[in-house]
Amino acid sequence: MRLSELSGKEIVDLERAERMGVLGHADLEIDEQDGRIHALIIPVGKWGAFKRSQQEIRVSWKRIKKVGQDMIIFDLSDSEQV
Repeated sequence: MRLSELSGKEIVDLERAERMGVLGHADLEIDEQDGRIHALIIPVGKWGAFKRSQQEIRVSWKRIKKVGQDMIIFDLSDSEQV
């Protein structure tokens, strides 16, 4: 599958049935030597009164359950949070 085919897909947490974002707003961790995807890095920001706190959720590619036509589904309970 090409990167262009992944772009624009919704990223969904299977356990909480929650939409986490759209690929294109998330980053991919890619091995530069062989081009394999190691993880999705999804920004999770919360707006406060004057500032925005930014966190990231790192989802190992091994935790991806399904890449469908419109969505990428993963299990957040097994992923690492940064």
